Amino acid sequence: MKHALDTLLATALDQLRQDGMLPADFQPTLQFERTRDPAHGDWASNIALMSAKAAAKPPRVIAQAIIDALPASEVISRVELAGPGFINFFLNAGSRFQAIQQILNDAQAFGSPNIGNGQRVLLEYVSANPTGPMHVGHGRGAAYGSALASLLRATGYAVDTEYYINDAGRQTDVLAVSVYLRYLEALGETVAIPSRAYPADYIIDCAKALVARDDRAYFTPYVELMAGVLPDSFDEGDAAKAIKEAHIDSLIARVQSVLGDDYRTLQDFALDTQLATIQHTLAAFNVSFDAWFSERSLSESGAIERAIERLRERGHVYDKNGALWLRTSALGDEKDRCMVRDNGVHTYFAADVAYHLNKLDRGYDQLIDVWGADHHGYIARVRAAIEALTGEGDKFVVALIQFVTLSSGRMGKRSGNFVTLAQLIDEAGNDATRFFYLSRAPEQHLEFDIDLARSQSAENPVYYLQYAHARIASIFRECDTRSLSFDASAGMQALPSLEDAGLTELVKRLDAWPDAVANAARQHAPHLLAFALRELAQEFHSYYNTHKMLVDDATQRHGRLTVSLAVQKVLAHGLGLLGVAAPERM
Repeated sequence: MKHALDTLLATALDQLRQDGMLPADFQPTLQFERTRDPAHGDWASNIALMSAKAAAKPPRVIAQAIIDALPASEVISRVELAGPGFINFFLNAGSRFQAIQQILNDAQAFGSPNIGNGQRVLLEYVSANPTGPMHVGHGRGAAYGSALASLLRATGYAVDTEYYINDAGRQTDVLAVSVYLRYLEALGETVAIPSRAYPADYIIDCAKALVARDDRAYFTPYVELMAGVLPDSFDEGDAAKAIKEAHIDSLIARVQSVLGDDYRTLQDFALDTQLATIQHTLAAFNVSFDAWFSERSLSESGAIERAIERLRERGHVYDKNGALWLRTSALGDEKDRCMVRDNGVHTYFAADVAYHLNKLDRGYDQLIDVWGADHHGYIARVRAAIEALTGEGDKFVVALIQFVTLSSGRMGKRSGNFVTLAQLIDEAGNDATRFFYLSRAPEQHLEFDIDLARSQSAENPVYYLQYAHARIASIFRECDTRSLSFDASAGMQALPSLEDAGLTELVKRLDAWPDAVANAARQHAPHLLAFALRELAQEFHSYYNTHKMLVDDATQRHGRLTVSLAVQKVLAHGLGLLGVAAPERM
């Protein structure tokens, strides 16, 4: 309907430009709003107020000229000028229900407006370090990224999804050492776990699996292993922190020396084990990726060196105190960033620069990264690096995911007492977990109420939506049980005669569905879709409570079942975009 109004208004504006009332180059954005009061029509436009300055005439004069220039239309019953220059459009009875027919014909097409026009998007999300199971914070990013991918695909974007595997760097060495100490412990050695090691049970499980696979192949007496390793500290404060870091670095070097080539085998086993756990959890959460990109491959392929060389050729890097720095401060960052330390080791930032160059070299029109809120300060430096490398920093977009707290626990890999995403799914269920994550804007803090997520009540938003879908399915089952007829074509013909305030509001919600999908996609905001679905369900429940569905009067029955079927189809489409099931029974 909005497209039809756009076409009518665009034709009228063309006529005004031809008549000289508007400048030939005047191309305003056409805007319509659904009216709240039926006395003001079904739709209203402020185009005359927007055009008055260009035309150098009062808005009401422009509005009347636009009304006079509107071509005849089967969907419009009348048009009125109102207030300071608003144009109110009254639809004829049949046109008001056009959306319902479109939904019945193809709900997915109806709710999939093409705003992307085939733009290629690479969406990278989750990318949790493979040093342990995913926790509930990672889950929010997983739900968001998955829903955003669905939204963008539904609205005409060509989306590829990718998980960046952090399988290089110091954290992977800490993982390997943590597993190795537990490996020795599983073989009967008495060991001390460093303060900077990963202490949780999953490390013990990984070590036992290594013993089961390779037995004593990597055994070294613990006393011999610790020879020459710097002491640890379990105190607090800056001095103790430096001691802890020196101890774990010393232990990493010692394990690498003792194991030699076997160190890589040990490290790969630990990484592969944790990555398999992550992949299993994501699959259970209905999250999949088109590609899994290895950080290690950047170094092994020479991609990091090539990125640095390109920056050097463009004059964006310089040497200082034996280290290599990128002039990010000249491109919007608060200060310059180190790419190669004075010991010759690449920084994490250097790998990130090479990775994003790799993304752009693959020909994407937009790069969307989903990061935790604690990475906010990292955005400017990565965008600056992209700008320095390609001049395309505007292609880089970051969605920040705020932290999650539970009503029942804390998180943190090093604490040994964290709640995994798998545990949360077991507690709350897959659908509730996904929907609760998507029920608030990603930049807002989320407190996940597990008790509410498990409840079967109207206060539980996902239950409320799923119940609306299941309730409609139940109505149709009862219709069959009672051998009552239903004819959607007859229902469409009956709707104008059944129109009341409840039906009008319900139809408005249905008619607005494509706009809701498009708006959520434009803003990268799946939570807006969740809001729209809840409003639709609320209108349906209200309509159901005041209108008996399976009445003897065939006209009323056909009409009410027709609009109910349209609601069910839209609910199923929207829940599907969010990755939530639309059950037939509850």
